[in-house]
Amino acid sequence: MWGLVRAAQAEHPGRFVLADLPVGAGPEELVAGLACGEPQWAVREGTVRVPRLVRSGVSAAGVSGFGDGPVLITGASGVLGGVVARHLVAVHGVRELVLLSRRGPSAEGMVRLEAELVALGATVESVACDVADRDALAVVLGGRRLTGVVHAAGVLDDGVLESLDAARFDAVLRPKVDAAWHLHELTRGHDLSAFVVFSSAAGVFGNAGQANYAAANVFLDALAQARRADGLPGLSLAWGLWAGASAMTSGLAESDRQRIARLGAEALGEAEGLALLDRAVTGDTDGLLVPVRLNLPALRGLAESGTLPALLGGLVRTRPRRVETKAGTAVGLRERLAGMNETEAERHLLHLVRGEVAAVLGHTSPDVVGPKRSFTELGFDSLTAVELRNRLTASTGLRLPATLVFDYPNSTLLAEQIRQEILPEGTTAEQGDPEEDAFREALSAIPMARFREAGLLDLVLQLADPERQQETAAGGEETESIDEMDVDNLIRMALDGKDS
Repeated sequence: MWGLVRAAQAEHPGRFVLADLPVGAGPEELVAGLACGEPQWAVREGTVRVPRLVRSGVSAAGVSGFGDGPVLITGASGVLGGVVARHLVAVHGVRELVLLSRRGPSAEGMVRLEAELVALGATVESVACDVADRDALAVVLGGRRLTGVVHAAGVLDDGVLESLDAARFDAVLRPKVDAAWHLHELTRGHDLSAFVVFSSAAGVFGNAGQANYAAANVFLDALAQARRADGLPGLSLAWGLWAGASAMTSGLAESDRQRIARLGAEALGEAEGLALLDRAVTGDTDGLLVPVRLNLPALRGLAESGTLPALLGGLVRTRPRRVETKAGTAVGLRERLAGMNETEAERHLLHLVRGEVAAVLGHTSPDVVGPKRSFTELGFDSLTAVELRNRLTASTGLRLPATLVFDYPNSTLLAEQIRQEILPEGTTAEQGDPEEDAFREALSAIPMARFREAGLLDLVLQLADPERQQETAAGGEETESIDEMDVDNLIRMALDGKDS
């Protein structure tokens, strides 16, 4: 449930809180926890505790953690499973491998992988087995005595929370949760040196669009802790994104990778990931480690803007900065719009919407977002739709639906809907005279290049702000290029100059 709700928090900011209360807790404990304003917290012995990711001090001990007997790897036909199998043989000296996958030897690349492992001196047995089928797994394990287990199997079926039904949860939980539980139960009698489950940072952070995957992986994190509490080996590695393409990551679009980068995460190279694996399995560790590459400058930027996830608050230091609240932002926007007439308000909001659309899609300028170009054509899916909704919620203070881009399928229609919600009819300033509106409309349609070609650029600037233009001519530095002005400011400056 923790993983599922963390993903729901990412998709619906401000709607959910994870409260871990002791047995017998009353309203006082609940109120104390809510007062901290964190998305997840626990109350222990009257103290509110919040989760923070911290640097691990674990260092490799130089001794393999897998013992000297057979090691079983699930998901062996996947890219990561194959990488780990080669590494265990070449670096950790494992000489017996049992490789499990749904298709076994007939899986793509398995014949080549087996040959490589044998050439490295290992005995390899590739077996077709659905590890989520307890009876099938019991047959495979019958008569074997393993010394190590690596559970690397997994399946993705991403979608926003509202789109996930029981079948889509089952498809993702089965190879993670059911399989791990069966491995746990059926190897209890084995003298294991290592029981390593490959989890995902998606569960720790709560990735939007991955509620089922986050739930499955947080189960693995908890299972490792439960095993350690019973005196059994247990280690969950909540991996960040690996750079190499795999069946699970090949569907990531460039916008997906840009979104991950904006959150301060970067992909792990193969050598780097394997080095982290070595440190984890050979050192004295906790039951849960998060091998992930973080971009600390990017995290500091998030902290300064007030958007750093609370979980990462202990990793970066920033100067205290007063961050405007969502309510304050919304009030400021409402006040600005109230001072505009209907046409000005529409233009202001259209600029706001196009800017947020561009940011979500990874563009540096809103100019690439055509006002009437459909969001579907621009490349929106359910996940980018959620991100746009969250960004507009933060900037407008409105509670907007996740289906926003489908209900209002281009920037113009969306901006108009937002205007109607913020400023119902009759709350904008009085409409200007028709001649002024026609002039504004004509001026806004003229590209900057046309002003330059006609030799009117300097004249417009002089009309807009004679004093600043004189300072610029005298060698002063112009504070804002005309290319950086939005249409509203340019029109207002030109009209002010004309009136004066």
